[in-house]
This record gives sequence, C-alpha cells and structure tokens, in this order.
Amino acid sequence: MKDFLIALKRFLPPYKKYLALSIVMNVLSALLNLVTFAIIKPILEVLFKTVDTTYQYMPYDFSSFGSIMNSMEALKNNFFWYVSVIMEKYDATMALVILATYLIGATILRTLAMYLAAYFMIPIRTGVVRDIRNMVNGKILSLPLAFFSEERKGDIIARISGDVNEIESSVMSSLDMMFKNPVMIIIYLVGMIVISWQLTLFVIVVLPFAGYIMGQIGKKLKKSSYIGQQQWGYLISLVEETLSGLRIIKAFNAESKISERFKASNDNFRSITESVFRRQQLAHPMSELLGTVTIAIVLVYGGSLILGNNSDITGSSFIVYLTVFYLLINPAKDLAKSVYSIQKGLASLDRVDKILKAESDINDPKNPQHVSFNTGIEYRDVWFRYNEEWVIKNVNLTIPKGKTVALVGQSGSGKSTMADLIPRFYDVKQGAIVIDGQDIRNFRLKDLRQLMGIVNQEAILFNDSFFNNIAFGVENATKEKVEEASRIANAHEFIIASENGYDTNIGDRGCKLSGGQRQRISIARAILKNPPLLILDEATSALDTESERLVQDALDRLMKNRTTFVIAHRLSTIRNADLICVLHEGEIVEQGAHNELIGKNGYYRQLYEMQFPNQ
Repeated sequence: MKDFLIALKRFLPPYKKYLALSIVMNVLSALLNLVTFAIIKPILEVLFKTVDTTYQYMPYDFSSFGSIMNSMEALKNNFFWYVSVIMEKYDATMALVILATYLIGATILRTLAMYLAAYFMIPIRTGVVRDIRNMVNGKILSLPLAFFSEERKGDIIARISGDVNEIESSVMSSLDMMFKNPVMIIIYLVGMIVISWQLTLFVIVVLPFAGYIMGQIGKKLKKSSYIGQQQWGYLISLVEETLSGLRIIKAFNAESKISERFKASNDNFRSITESVFRRQQLAHPMSELLGTVTIAIVLVYGGSLILGNNSDITGSSFIVYLTVFYLLINPAKDLAKSVYSIQKGLASLDRVDKILKAESDINDPKNPQHVSFNTGIEYRDVWFRYNEEWVIKNVNLTIPKGKTVALVGQSGSGKSTMADLIPRFYDVKQGAIVIDGQDIRNFRLKDLRQLMGIVNQEAILFNDSFFNNIAFGVENATKEKVEEASRIANAHEFIIASENGYDTNIGDRGCKLSGGQRQRISIARAILKNPPLLILDEATSALDTESERLVQDALDRLMKNRTTFVIAHRLSTIRNADLICVLHEGEIVEQGAHNELIGKNGYYRQLYEMQFPNQ
C-alpha cells in the first residue's frame, strides 16, 4: 500500500476538491446505511414487544472522551425512545408505515450519496490518466536519442498505451473502493463498538490475520503482472517490426518465420497472463472464505458471551451486531479485491516510471548564453563514444560561416555522429564544439537548434498534409511562404498536381510519395525555416539519377549563401565544397579542396577512383 499512497501523492493534488467531495459523500452513504439497518432493533424490541424496556430521553455531552462514549449510548437510547413515542402516539400499523417511510427515505438519500461519491471520482480517474499520458509524451520528447537506442519502439508504445490503460483500469478504478470502503469500515466499526466493545475488540484482533493472507497473494500478483507487461511490450515490438519490415518479410518469403516468432511470444504472454488472472480470481473466493470463517468465529464468541452472561449484549442487539458486521465484510472483501487490482496496476506504473523517471544528460544550462552565429563552428579536440569504443577521436575542424564543409569516408567512420553532435542529439565526451567561441553546451537547446536546418538521408515526414509537413516547426507560416519554399525545392509542381493540392494527406511517413518527392518536401521544410546553418546527411544517396538531379538542384539553391555541413557518400555531390574532410575510423585523415585531395594521391583519391574508375 505504500507504493499506492506514493502514487496518489504524485498524481492526485490537482483533484483534491473532487476527492474531498467524494469522501464526504461516502461518509454520508455509510452513515445512512447504518441508520437503515439500525431500525431492526427497535422493530424487534419495541414493535413486537420482545422486551419490556422503557426508554427515556438522555441528554448529550461531548466535553470529554468518557462523555463522548456516554453520548454514543445516548444516541442509541434516544433512537429507541423516539420509536417508543411513535408507538404510543399511533397504532402498530401506522408505526410500521412511518418506519417504512423512514427506511425508504434513508435508502433514497443513501443511493444518492453513493451516486455522487462515484460521480466525483470520475474527473479524478480520467484526469489522472490524461496527465500520465501527457507526462509520458512530454518525457519522450525531452529525453535524448541515446535513451531510445537502448529501448524497443514497440515497448515504448506499449507503455503509453497498454500500461497506461492498465493503470486506469486497475489503479484509478480502485480509487473509489479505496476511499469508500475504508470509510464504510470505520463507520461500521464505530457502530459495532456502540453495540458491544468486547465483540468489536475480538473482531479487530481476528481481522489482521485475514488481511495478511490477502496481502501475501497480492505481492505475488504484482511480480507476475510486471513480467506480463514486459512480455506485452515485446509483443507490440514484434508487431511494430513486422509493419515496418513487411516489404522485406514478403520479399524473402519469411512470413512463416515471423509468424512462428510471434506465436511463441504470444503463447508466452498467454501463460503469464493466465497466472495473473488465476491469482486475481483467487481474491473473491479467498475473501469469501475468510469472511465466512470470521463471521463463524464471531458468532461462536458472541453466542458464548450471551449464553454465559459475560456481557450486557442482548439477543436482539447481537442480531443487529451481526447485521452490521456483515455490512463490514462486503467493503472489506471489495477492499481486498481492489488491493489485487492495484498491485497489477502498480506493476504497469513501474514500467511507465522507467520513462517518467529517466534522467536526461542533455539539458539547458543554468545560466544560458546568448546565441550568435557570426564567425563559424569549431570542433576542438572532440572525442565521442556510444559505449566502450571511441567513435570520434581527437577531431579538430573549423567550419567558417558561409562556407560548405563536406565529410566523406566509408560507412561507420563517424560521419553522421559528427553531424549529430552539433545540435546536441548527443554530447561530446571530451573536448568541445564551439560557435563564435562559445561552447554549445552554454546555449539553450531550443536556441541552438533554431540555428539549424537538417535534411537526412531518410526524409522524416508525418501523416499529415503537404502544407503541415513543410510548415512543421515554423510558427505563423503563410501559404505564400510555403509555396515559395516548395518552388525552390522543385516540389510545387507535383504538390499542386495532387488531389487536394497543399491540403493532400501524404500518408504514413509520406508513403504516398516517391523517394525523391519525400526528399524535396523535407528540403522545402528546411528552406522555409531559413536557418543560417544547414546539415545535409547523405541527402541524395538513396535516390535514382533523375530524382538526384532534381534534389541536388534544390539543395544547391538551399545552400546558396549559407553555412553548410555536408555528409556525402556520392563524391560527385561535394566536388565544389570549400573544404572536404576524409574520415577513417573516427579520425580526420585528410582535408582540403577536391583538386587538392586528388593531387595528394591518398585516401580520398582511392574513394574517388572506386566510384569513378574511368576518370
């Protein structure tokens, strides 16, 4: 329960008003329920004359604890006295009608209070789940790329969907029971104390044993639920991989292999889920058994007190006591079931917290410096690694403002990593990257990235319209500016030829477009942003000759009078770069203009002759 209370402390403060109203309604409902069943004793003792007791009105006194206990006795006495007055004033039939009317009225009020208690819990349930989803999504956006390189995308999706839904169905749905049942239990216990403190003391000693047994089963349920949610995340990951790689799966006739992998994972998930459900279903029969055993023990103990004349409790009072005790058993059983459900939900919360409590090592500085870009960018003794092996080793490089600097080298030489360090997708491990003499870690991330436009090898587009994809990240973008950027990017013609022009949806990741069209949309997006620094990460390497020509023409327009950092696989695209740096195993082994590097007869010339053997 400690974990549950900590979770409530985290998520409930904005909804304290609704919680207070719900608790008040639960208290009122429990009191009215107690009053409803308290009518049993006067019916037995007064209406049917089972005892010859004369009741007189007793005054109340709340000045001390002893007086309060006496006043509780006075409350019970005065209720019976009031029924006696009714009996003296009216005949038996009329008294029954009056008591029945009281019963109906109390039941109506109790039902209304129960409804209002649940009504005020609904904004809490829906609000907390909404807040958790917002927090997870916000955290995903704020965490560095390094976090997601260690996590499966499908598992992340499972946490924001399945796990959050489990929190809603398990934890939030149990809020009502958690705040209603304890209130009812306390009020019923007070009623039982008023009737017989001896019996109630005995009950209080017996009940914790039942609670301990239920708690032990609940702990095992949480552990199994956590494993089950992990397996569910893996299952979603397989689905995500299948959808992403469907073309390759079909091309290599691997449907049966993927199907068997999914079936095996699904069977494993089923077996874990069966274990969880079996323990969960054990809650009701176990609580039923323990409740019956407890009632039987109370019946034997209470009966022995009456038969042995060891207590002032009467037979009719004992019947009322058992009735109230039975009222207590049901909320106690519901409380036990909610504990099971909460344990399952807390397992999901643990998985969600892996995202919410993840620490980012790429943050804004406490005292950010003003960003300026007047002279250029410089790598100063930069070292970087993802795990153990260094990917970038002692790199020193200057990119003057307005110049084009290109990186070339074999795959895995560290070219893309060099580019990722500039917008701080990752931070250098040693050394520094500076802009106008200032370490980029002294700038706010938003200000730093505002300087840059990025065009990747794979165009990252969204399931939205042409207009919204081009205007992505640019506030107050007008139709005229978007069209102008599209014309410069050689994209305007195929956009207006589409069904709804700039309002046409381009599909998931731009699946309705060709590779060249997708790339020109991403270039138009960079043109509209109009950044002083442009990063091109192999922007034409995946295109056919015709698409490459159109895209390269768009890139040439984009690069004009702009500082450009180019990562190239095709050397023909960077022949006119002001500076070409050759990377090999994370180190710059050569640098210079194209003709200069060709004349050195070194590593660059080898790369060039491999691509153009006849030149």
